[in-house]
Amino acid sequence: MATIRLTMAQALVRYVAAQQTECDGQTVPLFGGVWAIFGHGNVAGIGEALAAHRADLPTYRAHNEQAMALAAIGYAKAMRRRRMMACTTSIGPGATNMVTAAALAHVDRLPVLLLPGDVFASRRPDPVLQQVESFGDGTISANDCFRPVSRYFDRITRPEQIITALPRAVSVLTDPAECGPATLALCQDVQAEAFDYPEQFFTPRTWHVRRVRPDEAELASAARVLRAARSPLIIAGGGVHYSNATESLDRFATKHGIPVAETQAGKSALPYDHALNLGAIGVTGSSAANEAAQSADVILAVGTRLQDFTTGSWTLFRDPTRQLIGLNVQTFDATKHHMLPLLADARAGLATLDAALGDHRAPAVWMQRLAGARERWLQDVAAVTAPGNAELPSDAQVIGAVQRVAPADAIVVCAAGGLPGELHKLWQAQRVGTYHLEYGYSCMGYEIAGGLGVKLARPDREVIVLVGDGSYLMMNSEIATSVMLGAKLTIVVLDNGGYGCIDRLQRATGGEAFNNLLADCGAPPAIDFRAHAASLGAQAEQVVGIAELESALRRALAADRTSVVVLRTDPRIATAAGGHWWDVGVPEVSQRSEVNAARADYETQRTAQRLGT
Repeated sequence: MATIRLTMAQALVRYVAAQQTECDGQTVPLFGGVWAIFGHGNVAGIGEALAAHRADLPTYRAHNEQAMALAAIGYAKAMRRRRMMACTTSIGPGATNMVTAAALAHVDRLPVLLLPGDVFASRRPDPVLQQVESFGDGTISANDCFRPVSRYFDRITRPEQIITALPRAVSVLTDPAECGPATLALCQDVQAEAFDYPEQFFTPRTWHVRRVRPDEAELASAARVLRAARSPLIIAGGGVHYSNATESLDRFATKHGIPVAETQAGKSALPYDHALNLGAIGVTGSSAANEAAQSADVILAVGTRLQDFTTGSWTLFRDPTRQLIGLNVQTFDATKHHMLPLLADARAGLATLDAALGDHRAPAVWMQRLAGARERWLQDVAAVTAPGNAELPSDAQVIGAVQRVAPADAIVVCAAGGLPGELHKLWQAQRVGTYHLEYGYSCMGYEIAGGLGVKLARPDREVIVLVGDGSYLMMNSEIATSVMLGAKLTIVVLDNGGYGCIDRLQRATGGEAFNNLLADCGAPPAIDFRAHAASLGAQAEQVVGIAELESALRRALAADRTSVVVLRTDPRIATAAGGHWWDVGVPEVSQRSEVNAARADYETQRTAQRLGT
């Protein structure tokens, strides 16, 4: 057997560079590149190997380890999990900075290969700089933090171990059901050790999307339930996008006359103006979708894990006879809450379910009833997003301004705070696949870094990032990276003076305004976001009001580099239309009458929760 002598790091990089995937009808590299912040735990080993492969495996330098992992995750999400990136760090703080990003990828079922440096396998120089020592277990390092937030974890303590570990990691990254972060902790001495690797190990391999088809008995049961339904509803989740099932969803819903509601991850599965698209569902949903969800007797949940924002903390599905069908590639998600499982890839599952239903259509009176609700909701959206003259506009008015100026195929990116809820309700996706929200983990700081990953995945599209001042202050350094890479973003910073969303929640649950808005924390600092963004290399403007915002957005979209537009907004206003109850625990006893009143309302609302039925 022919072999080639390489260090472990050289072999790892060579293997990663050789992996291929099918994407949009073409065979392309599986890994779009490697994000790297070098330190003593990876610069001499994997750093040397990456430098030698820079022509066929690009390396991107970032400013923050969490941010670069978020960018890698944003890239994978924008590529519908067909392509992905790897991230390498030193040991210690560089590695643990990525743990939050790993948790995000784990929750959102998104692939990223994490390659943190680790301690010396030989233990000769222990304890090395940045080493975390366990008094009772000599095998533990800081990288063990990755275990609960990785779909696959391994610590490489011998160079030949990657021969089995790497294929296993990539198989998890490319598996529709198991997909999530894979972590290979690379002991820094082992990175530099040589081994005679089989040449066959580096033979290019093309990874194909596995499309699981339904079991015949499960398919028959699902078809029987749908045929008997008087008021069926489809909930479209992120799996619709990842399976490339948007056209299949359109055909299925249209043929069988079933309305569709969209989760945060599923939004833009259909254009907003599709006659069967009722809009967002749940806590941040449209009145039309939520009306349908409360009346539906059968709910076909396609590619969604049914988090509490989707189900209104399980108070939304009110029909006592309602049945849930879980069309999902992952058994864990398909069988939640006693759902009737239809274990399948979304595209394959919809196609086979379509054939099983034949020419069956839902009762026409059902959609006729909902058509009026849909039109009323569109009128509500138009009203709250219309431009106004207030010096401090609402988030909804800002969304309306962006909507009026943005190209139809622009991709909007957001993640945390009040903006995701407003966007879920109000953003009108004109094209399929143009809405990119990270809301499974709702991670503050994702916005700019994730937007950078989206732009690297879709360089031909305008990428518009909406971010609150709180998230901006948490993580903004990748503005500089976007300028350095020529990956142009249009960033709108909504400065509401602190954590406006949580301030509203605090007051809604009876609490006093405390520790959220900067004005409630002492003398608020005079933060010049425009100057800060400009100092990172962006074109930047501060504007007042909606008219100035629209003019600035046109200039930003016409610019040749990342642009940041800043405006102050009202922290107190949120869209009242639509929405649904969310289970947030209110204190059972309090000296505040407001809290006691909120608790009484909480107990009333909680009686509507229907768990396990």
